[in-house]
Amino acid sequence: MGGSLNVMNPEQLAVEIAEYASDRKALEIVQLDLRAMIGYTDYFVICTGRSERQTKAIHDGIHEGLKSAHGRLPQRVEGLPGGRWILMDYLDVVVHVFTPETREYYRLEQLWGEAPARAVGAGTA
Repeated sequence: MGGSLNVMNPEQLAVEIAEYASDRKALEIVQLDLRAMIGYTDYFVICTGRSERQTKAIHDGIHEGLKSAHGRLPQRVEGLPGGRWILMDYLDVVVHVFTPETREYYRLEQLWGEAPARAVGAGTA
């Protein structure tokens, strides 16, 4: 048996991503379970940063956390230079980090409205 660090299942990965986002003060963290709906990923983790600077900090927290704890790197990252919508593709989990205006515009939760959703973190505490 190999000594791989990648022993997390997709649900555990989504939960851990949400925790890293919460550590960077992400708002409105939602986990969408897409397993019964699409084939290319199991979960979306969607969250908001107050500014482009904060979305980049949330990205950095997730990236560094998963890299150091599990040796996991995203397959691809999009939107990092602008920071209004940063997408991190971990295959089983796709992370969407939005500024408030961009999240409101794209409304991913409404688009995937039939997917079971779970709010994660302390909310607006």
